[in-house]
Amino acid sequence: MSVEGNRAHWDNAYATKGEAGVSWFEDVPAVSLELIRQAGAGPASSVIDIGGGASRLADALLREGVGRITVLDISPAALDAAKARVGAAADDIEWIAADVTEWKPERRYDIWHDRAAFHFLTEADARAAYVERLRTALKPGGHAVIATFALDGPERCSGLPVMRYDPAGLAEVLGPSFELVGQRRNVHTTPWGSPQSFQFSLFRRVEPR
Repeated sequence: MSVEGNRAHWDNAYATKGEAGVSWFEDVPAVSLELIRQAGAGPASSVIDIGGGASRLADALLREGVGRITVLDISPAALDAAKARVGAAADDIEWIAADVTEWKPERRYDIWHDRAAFHFLTEADARAAYVERLRTALKPGGHAVIATFALDGPERCSGLPVMRYDPAGLAEVLGPSFELVGQRRNVHTTPWGSPQSFQFSLFRRVEPR
């Protein structure tokens, strides 16, 4: 699917279903917050949420006093929904409407977070482009929290095919620049009560030997 097609797909998903009507909705992003804390987030940290859309993670990071927050998503409609919910504090967040595989990072971050964007990249070229952006944007010694559907998770989401991973398989795709330092399995319950198996992996950015 083209970038324009992807953008239209996700704009339509948020426009027709609303923030709390999409399968990935979480009132409290508890596992993401746990791993971001484990990565050492604090007032001096810069955190980017990839595919953040209308997620409530940015709100939670503001409440926790994280210093600099960026949300990147392909869907302007999703970002607009998040801005409206956050209110005046939205001015304290950087919002980027872009496809992560084509985005050109202008600075580096301490923590990269992605809950369920990477698993939509079913083409090898798209995965390679993502990893290149991750390698460019994350500071050496910084951490990446990446969640995907687990091996027993759904094969499709929002009408699209997905890739499924375990932590070791994800580490292999990311390559030697990223050391696996933590993992969590999570069963997410959709707003309509269906269980979905996720795996969350925590990586540290290292210099390959």
